[in-house]
Amino acid sequence: MTDYFDKDAKQTRQIIRQLLSGMSEGREVRTYLQKFAEMDRTRFAIIKVGGAILQDDMAALAGALAFLQKLGLAPIVVHGGGPQIDMAMQDQDIKTTRHEGLRVTTPAAMLVIANTLRGLTQDLLDAVRDHGGHATAIGAGAVQAKLVDADRLGRVGEPATLDLRSIEEAAAEGSIPVLTCVGESEGVLVNINADALVAALSRALRPQKIIFLTGTGAVLDGQGQSISFIHMASDYEKLMAQPWLAGGMRLKLKQIKALLSELPLGASVAITRPDALVKELFTHGGSGTLVRRGEEILTLRNKNDLDTDKLAALINGAFGRPLRPDYWQKLSLQCAIVSAQTRAAALLTPLEGALYLDKFAVDEQARGEGLGAAVWREVTKAAPVLLWRSRPDNSFNAFYHAKAQGSVHEGDWRVFWRGLNDWKKIEQYVENIASKPPSFIENKNAES
Repeated sequence: MTDYFDKDAKQTRQIIRQLLSGMSEGREVRTYLQKFAEMDRTRFAIIKVGGAILQDDMAALAGALAFLQKLGLAPIVVHGGGPQIDMAMQDQDIKTTRHEGLRVTTPAAMLVIANTLRGLTQDLLDAVRDHGGHATAIGAGAVQAKLVDADRLGRVGEPATLDLRSIEEAAAEGSIPVLTCVGESEGVLVNINADALVAALSRALRPQKIIFLTGTGAVLDGQGQSISFIHMASDYEKLMAQPWLAGGMRLKLKQIKALLSELPLGASVAITRPDALVKELFTHGGSGTLVRRGEEILTLRNKNDLDTDKLAALINGAFGRPLRPDYWQKLSLQCAIVSAQTRAAALLTPLEGALYLDKFAVDEQARGEGLGAAVWREVTKAAPVLLWRSRPDNSFNAFYHAKAQGSVHEGDWRVFWRGLNDWKKIEQYVENIASKPPSFIENKNAES
């Protein structure tokens, strides 16, 4: 059996080094490479590609897929071809009609759809090969479908059963499986909605990542800016209530919510662009919009309600050193903002006219999920005027600088603030915060 992953091990190692050296967060890249390498090849990722991407960004898509294939990864690609099908139908003088968003598919239309998608698949396979990678077309027989409404829609089907053998065989060889939106129903070809096929494959394979490649490359807010993270548990209802959320994206989020509810907690959906695909997969910050089921974010105001054992484990792990034995006894808590599974937390204590962020910690395995960002949003709501400190070598300082209004170096600390403009007050706060006793048993080997 051919194994495309082993074809040129030297080249693969060279590419990995190139990837690591080309990104600022090499540690993150190594973490993700190890994580993806440990899982079954068919559980890595499913990537949904629309026809517009194939039309406008084929080179970027093929380059990214070939790159992943050389790294030993075989994402499953599902592609459509809406613009190309519309053009081909027009050329054949076949009228395109839709019912409730689905293309009414006559036998003549089905022939045009199948031929158009087959040609697009071959174009994608050729483009991946031209970039030094390898992909395999998966036949329509892998998707057995049932007709949705033969009288109204004609040959429009939804996946009923999947024959995964051809997909698994291609992935086992190290080739990228490529499927189109065509299946079979009682021996005839049927047109299948791409999102429905992605959902069926996701339920069957339970991948780590599901990726939608779009022109915008993200969910956009009311100002047209990308939303980096969406946690369905805390953000879904708020987003769906926004008047600026477009109808198509509203439907997409509804579909994503239903999809994630059937997958493991660690699964995620990303919306990004082909040229940002590698960054999305291999860095915590990603590129585009990352959507997860998420965890409920709790605000606790009574110290007796805290699970101090779990919080201590989280904080000790994040900071690489143990808290002092009397930490909890001495903690003057204003409020604790904690994820439901204690994988991210912030502890706030009172200052005169402000709040002090005594601890902010995110579990290493939760980084890249947007959980820390979800907790931080609640911190800023609870504390219009906020101050905190960190060691100069703290790996979180880039995040802190991005969120702070200002900072100064005072003694062994860098003190940050937001919501303050009075320099006299800032000076008083900084002196007070820098003189606070340390919370940890010092460890010379700790990172920060």
